[in-house]
Amino acid sequence: MDVCLKGISEELKQGVNELAGILNLQVQDGGLPVEVVQEAGPLMVSLQDGKGMICYEKKIHFFRGLGLFAEHAAEADSFTITEQPQFDYNGTMLDASRNAVMKVDAIKQFLRYMAVMGLNGLMMYTEDTYEIKDLPYFGYMRGRYTEEELRECDDYADMFGIEIIPCIQTLGHLFQALKWSYAGAYRDQADILLCGDPDTYRFIEQMITAASAPLRSKRIHIGMDEAFQVGLGTYLRKHGFHDRFEIMNEHVRQVMEITSKLGLKPMIWSDMYFNLLANANQGSIYDMGADFSQENMSKIPEGVQFVYWDYYRIEEEGYEAVFEKHKQLGSLPLFAGGVHMWNSLAPNYGKTWATSHPGLRAAKKTGLKEVFATAWGDDGNETNHFVILAGLQLFAEYGYRDEVTDEHVRTRLKACTGVDLLDPLIALKRMDEVPGVKEDNFFSANPCKFLLWQDLLIGLFDKHIEGMENVLPDYYAGLEKEWHSYKLQLQEPFAMLFDFYEKLAAVLKIKSTLGLTIKKHYDAKVMSELRSIAENVLPDLYQKVDELRLSHRKSWMMAYKPFGWEVLDLRYGGVMARIKSVRDRLLDYVDGRVDRLEELDEERLLFTQNGTSSSPMDVNAHFHQIATTGYYYKMG
Repeated sequence: MDVCLKGISEELKQGVNELAGILNLQVQDGGLPVEVVQEAGPLMVSLQDGKGMICYEKKIHFFRGLGLFAEHAAEADSFTITEQPQFDYNGTMLDASRNAVMKVDAIKQFLRYMAVMGLNGLMMYTEDTYEIKDLPYFGYMRGRYTEEELRECDDYADMFGIEIIPCIQTLGHLFQALKWSYAGAYRDQADILLCGDPDTYRFIEQMITAASAPLRSKRIHIGMDEAFQVGLGTYLRKHGFHDRFEIMNEHVRQVMEITSKLGLKPMIWSDMYFNLLANANQGSIYDMGADFSQENMSKIPEGVQFVYWDYYRIEEEGYEAVFEKHKQLGSLPLFAGGVHMWNSLAPNYGKTWATSHPGLRAAKKTGLKEVFATAWGDDGNETNHFVILAGLQLFAEYGYRDEVTDEHVRTRLKACTGVDLLDPLIALKRMDEVPGVKEDNFFSANPCKFLLWQDLLIGLFDKHIEGMENVLPDYYAGLEKEWHSYKLQLQEPFAMLFDFYEKLAAVLKIKSTLGLTIKKHYDAKVMSELRSIAENVLPDLYQKVDELRLSHRKSWMMAYKPFGWEVLDLRYGGVMARIKSVRDRLLDYVDGRVDRLEELDEERLLFTQNGTSSSPMDVNAHFHQIATTGYYYKMG
């Protein structure tokens, strides 16, 4: 479509040029005339009698309006659309601390999608993945952002009216930063800073200064979540036991002195206050029995904004109750929901939809003005962040509409990305929502992960899939064909992602139940079948795992810096080495070089480290738990 934008400011022209490819627009003098007017009030786009109009208040509203105009002008000669922005801040937080550090070009691509969606906020969650020039070990070999890279991202975001808020940690979740010798003086626990020590606050000032200096925003997220052992390590040995609510308050006060000195407005995750003031017998992170008495509230430093994170609640009333509880802290909280992509190789859109709809409805009903969607990368960031776009579109539509349906999200996502993406992205939930997993996968079962990484001889999850020998291979074979079909329909980078899922399904149709098959033939002493597996099935599986690794690497290198890929290479390499070892072990057995395989003599038990639901398939595990029982893992 050719358009002529009349009255557009120079400030907006560059952004329009950046989005022309997504929107299939050509801006030129002879195009359809569209009057651009900036004024207070709702966003309005129209086309009447061959003339268009976009009325907007804020820069981000213009770019959403441009997308709406392009979408509807391609299908109708006359329309008027009015939208009332629902939130002052709406966007996403992308995890850049679990191996994967997104490339600048990939961040820019996200920003383009966000601009057309009308999302105006981005946080890059950086524990140690940003540069502090005087601390060479901070983020060493982790792909940390340079000051120049952060400034480049911020300049690009500002072009669209998107605010990048630095998002760091100043209490817990700092294992990667604190593991080096330089940090010994201010380490309480392996991943928690030593409160009250002057060296700690000099270090925190270095972090806050480095993270905020390249960015325009005067807001900063300083973290402080899940530091449940604060005051119980070095602090306890140095000072004895102190009330940890008091330790927390004093720490917040001293960090706020730093943010005030630097002219910044801080926000923190709110869970620690709920935890420290909770009834110890209840044990939940957001304990509604927490003692928010006026006496306790008066001890919390003023001026900090609280962020309520919740990725699990499915009742609207439950969200409303926690939002109201937060108001006792002295201000409206930000709500951080989640697009569930973490600790698996595929997104969990069943749970994302089940939690996000009630959370966003409750946020609007309670009067919240700021929301964002987190996209964590726990346990290696095995899932590519580009799969979250459907979830971001959902957040965007709640930011401009009262009611949001899947059909509306579908049409808007296609308009905002140029690709018919909703059904393919949501379908990816079926990689984990296999037969035996409850609908919407509330327990975040991750069979596509544990069936990929588990050992063929030790089979720590084989007990969970007993009786599914004729189910899972056919199930994943069906998904392999479906992902191949989507791959052919989609353009990059999405075709690349579906190539990965096609190859993952191809591996799982063989590997998912192969351990059970090996043990069955071993127990029955069917040597011919064991030999066939060793000589035919395992070499084929080895080749398919390597093809999967290469596809995964390609999509990783498209989106992320190379640092962190070595972690996944080691995982794939482990699987491939074990396939060779299994082949050798089977042939040793069938050729009589050994008289038994001790691994296969062991009884298979259920995996219970993380507990199980009523369904044995509803199990969620991390890599160190999946690959072996002999892996020692301790982060703090």
